[in-house]
Amino acid sequence: MADQQKRSNQHIVTRMVQANGAIDPQTGGVVPPIQSSTTFARNADYSLISPNHLYARDDDDLVRLGEDILAKAENAEAGLLFPSGMAAIAAVMRTVPNRGTIILQTQIYWGTTKWVRDFCKRREITLLEIECSDNETLSAAIVANKPDLVFVETPSNPWLRITDITKAAELTQAAGGKLVVDSTAASPVLSNPLSFGADIVMHSATKAINGHSDVLAGFLATNDAQSAMWQAIAMDRHDAGAVLGSFEAWLLIRGMRTLPLRMERMCENAMLVAKFLEAHPKVEAVLYPGLKSHPSHDLAVKQMPNGFGPLLSFLVKGSAKDALEVCAKLETFKRATSLGGVESLVEHRHSVEGNATGVPENLIRLSVGIEHIDDLIGDLKEALS
Repeated sequence: MADQQKRSNQHIVTRMVQANGAIDPQTGGVVPPIQSSTTFARNADYSLISPNHLYARDDDDLVRLGEDILAKAENAEAGLLFPSGMAAIAAVMRTVPNRGTIILQTQIYWGTTKWVRDFCKRREITLLEIECSDNETLSAAIVANKPDLVFVETPSNPWLRITDITKAAELTQAAGGKLVVDSTAASPVLSNPLSFGADIVMHSATKAINGHSDVLAGFLATNDAQSAMWQAIAMDRHDAGAVLGSFEAWLLIRGMRTLPLRMERMCENAMLVAKFLEAHPKVEAVLYPGLKSHPSHDLAVKQMPNGFGPLLSFLVKGSAKDALEVCAKLETFKRATSLGGVESLVEHRHSVEGNATGVPENLIRLSVGIEHIDDLIGDLKEALS
């Protein structure tokens, strides 16, 4: 009990590095073991040999450990892991009743927008897509429509817009709805939306939480585990079988243990890259909340006190052809779709989404990794020359 109390008072960095103090009780191993069994034996009287092990769908110790680590990192009462970020989002959206109302932040991750549009059409749910980082727009939409759920992404992808979580929570909850915040671009070590009033925080754990581009996973956390919404999400995950495998949970936990250190380096690199790009004559604009020129910089400082994340976008002066030429010349930055990994990535977002979300043809999105900053800036300097 004393050890547990001591761990509960430890800094998030220490808890993550030590996987919440996990020790294999059979061997003393400091790395939690993988249990690959999907089912568990019973005694002769048919009682469970282990009360917490019936079937792997909900009885995986590594999944439980991963949930515990991330829930503590978010200062949350409870957390649930899913096999992907979209599986987590889908579980949240399915709590909205038929003919209900959802407010969705516009110009966010295209995968979220596309799935929610299709889902709402099937369920006859009213969907309002608005810019939630604009408090007046958000307030007017909530008051007029009294949504069941408001879903925001902050920082947003690829526009790096910052939504005022406290304001959004107050407005949503006053109207009887729930606020869900996608905090993937920040990660739990940079921002904790529940602390600002959100009802649920969501992460694509595939990104920075894993950090090595080798695991698909999603995560939800809440401070009200007894709410009807959270109970419905937990039941949906169990009954629909949207669970994470043991090996994936093991890899995820391994990645988490270096998250604070990785994020510190990525934030440092991203800031230097953003400042370099802001001063470059061939760059029209840089979208990064860490820059004082960002319109929501002060709000970002409040909501992300430990850094501004690895994600940034910039607009090349010129056309799609000019932006694509820059991407083609990059060598240290790899042309691939994702963010938050140790390796730096570049994406011409318009080539991926087309005209679906209004992303400019000259926008380039970067996910800045942990490489040496001289190599990253040198690569960009050469590509922009």
